[in-house]
Amino acid sequence: MSHPVIPQVLALAKPVAKALELEIVDAVYHTHQQPPTLRVDVRSCKEDTNLEDCERMSRSLETALDEADVMPEAYVLEISSPGVSEFLTQDRDFTAFRSFPVAVQTNEPFKGHQVWTGTLTSRDQDWIHLNQKGRSVSIPRALVSQVQLQDPP
Repeated sequence: MSHPVIPQVLALAKPVAKALELEIVDAVYHTHQQPPTLRVDVRSCKEDTNLEDCERMSRSLETALDEADVMPEAYVLEISSPGVSEFLTQDRDFTAFRSFPVAVQTNEPFKGHQVWTGTLTSRDQDWIHLNQKGRSVSIPRALVSQVQLQDPP
């Protein structure tokens, strides 16, 4: 359950992030710490998120939060990158993790299977392509519910 201030923080943070070519991934307000910590995870829309992205977001969001006066008490603002997710969702994920082992789960059986494992070869507008021990397999994107990185064999 998120803190009641999070929707207000997100309403302020999203346009700030967009102007910096970043996106908000998550926000959490840790009230059990003294002082409380507002953590906002951001991701670059163009490349890997770096320290400069976090610094720019921190300065800009701090100003917006101070002007809006939405925080109920003194707090620490922490801006960070969420790191690598085990789930592939964006085009750049599918490019970066080409040749990595993945498990593709479908909403309904496709050719008798709901889970397909193999090495990711590509993703296009209609298909996710895997290599299964030298055999090429293509799964319709319309049926895919998730693509998850797997540990190498």
